[in-house]
Amino acid sequence: MLMAVGAKHCTLRESSLVKWSLLSSPLYGIGKQSIHFSNSNQRSYHQSCSLSMNGCQGDPRAPIGTIETRTLPAVSSPALAMERLNSAICDLVNSQPPPYNSGIIRLEVPIEEQIEALEWLHAQNHVLLPRCFFSGRRPAVDSEMCFIGNGTSHSSSKVVSVAGIGSAVFFTHLRPFSFDDWRAIRRYLSKKCPLIRAYGAIRFDATANIGPEWNAFGSFYFMVPQVEFDELEGSSVIAATVAWDNAVSCTYQRAIEALQTTIWQVSSVLMRVRKKISRSHILASTHVPGKASWDQAVKRALQIIRRNNPMLIKVVLARSTRVVTAADIDPLTWLSCLKVEGENAYQFCLQPPQSAAFIGNTPEQLFHRDCLSICSEALAGTRARGGSELLDLKIGQDLLSSAKDHNEFAIVRECIRRKLEAVCSSVLIEPKKAIRKFPRVQHLYAQLRGRLQTEDDEFKILSSIHPTPAVCGYPTEDARAFISETEMFDRGMYAGPVGWFGGEESEFAVGIRSALVDKGLGALIYAGTGIVEGSDSSLEWEELELKTSQFTKLMKLEAPLLTRGEIRTINQNQKGLSCLQHHILILN
Repeated sequence: MLMAVGAKHCTLRESSLVKWSLLSSPLYGIGKQSIHFSNSNQRSYHQSCSLSMNGCQGDPRAPIGTIETRTLPAVSSPALAMERLNSAICDLVNSQPPPYNSGIIRLEVPIEEQIEALEWLHAQNHVLLPRCFFSGRRPAVDSEMCFIGNGTSHSSSKVVSVAGIGSAVFFTHLRPFSFDDWRAIRRYLSKKCPLIRAYGAIRFDATANIGPEWNAFGSFYFMVPQVEFDELEGSSVIAATVAWDNAVSCTYQRAIEALQTTIWQVSSVLMRVRKKISRSHILASTHVPGKASWDQAVKRALQIIRRNNPMLIKVVLARSTRVVTAADIDPLTWLSCLKVEGENAYQFCLQPPQSAAFIGNTPEQLFHRDCLSICSEALAGTRARGGSELLDLKIGQDLLSSAKDHNEFAIVRECIRRKLEAVCSSVLIEPKKAIRKFPRVQHLYAQLRGRLQTEDDEFKILSSIHPTPAVCGYPTEDARAFISETEMFDRGMYAGPVGWFGGEESEFAVGIRSALVDKGLGALIYAGTGIVEGSDSSLEWEELELKTSQFTKLMKLEAPLLTRGEIRTINQNQKGLSCLQHHILILN
């Protein structure tokens, strides 16, 4: 059922049509392009949950008075769980306030049934903001996959995915993400409460100007959900969290009232998310940069790379594609469709108030921390799976023996290794180079493991590993400078870290395969490709078309849901194989 709520508790946000404008910083005669939101009569009824506190305003050095998780008896259904959760919140209202000036309390009710967190989020009428969703990579038979952490306060079940609405406390600022911001988040986390987590994302380049379409995200945006649904292996949990800090004028009483406002709007009636999209015609599609500007940017990059003493070895250039459709785009439905084709990838959705939704389906892990243990991975060089066991083996051997792919892979692996060694007491690379097979593709792969000396080193790892050569280039600062000078749009959170911080564990993916989507606003779809010696601008443009097709194909009934990749014929004379025809799916 859907709880009624008075108008005084929420504010309707008028959605808007999108209009384009050119900013004042020209490049090659073309300005940086962005979208602006302007008022119109067309409404998308997004409701903002009651305002919570920005944890960045507190003292990052001051410890929180109490961090608690209270687990209630398990029930058999979401409806019963909501009843029990509402009763527990009423008990908080009627009981004596905790004797602390600050604190965070999580109330959770286990459900004796595994329910998809995305379905629960979809049931919330697409109106409650902020909202978030994060799903870890699922294990496959022939690939080593990991879930989004092992922590749970009431069983040994692993977390499969998490959805949340409202924020008990959020963290955002226009300045770059700093050590103090990391400590501000860590104040509210504890090893004793592993499921109290802050979910969010960080900009690809925090020093770049923020485009209007990314304003609500700031330089970073993290949230501890007020109401959260956790999908576990074989069961589920619904939880409500209250956080307060008198030092920033957010009292316990005010925090409880904000939680009540949100919980009254939560539906316990689940809605299955559609895995297929009904016909929606594309009215307009605009690329930034256009083909001519793209050719010019690639040409300039190659000129620098080909110098005798190049300051660039590789640079990743990206493109933004704005798509306008006849019908509204539902970001959660898009995400559900992408999940069908990418079960071994991370899926995510992050939508602050007054913002479009940032969604993605990325195969790339940035890092995973478990106490002091840290792991990362190098993933580069891609081929499709073969139709037979023999063909699959031959394609894998071709990838292993490719000098070009090895060079690109080694750049990524060695860059991550050096950055881990600067922080960790020891680093182990095992395997150093192997084939990692997924249902549709296979990659060159290495896993890097290390041990932090202190938990504070987590911030050093995050700030040093990002951005990797896979999404920026190498050397990092030279590549980042070239991107800043060349690209004509704001990447925002695209290709930035997206994931969560926890008291015992943290995990971040790389925000590629992503788009900025909202009902009534269309979509901004992002894709990038690495420019190295031997790159051809037209082929790289085709690669961008391939990558954005995972989204654009969702709007065309006459085409397959998602493309498998671009078919290329490669002539080989290796081991008696004269002409091997295979598929290549190129990933960032």
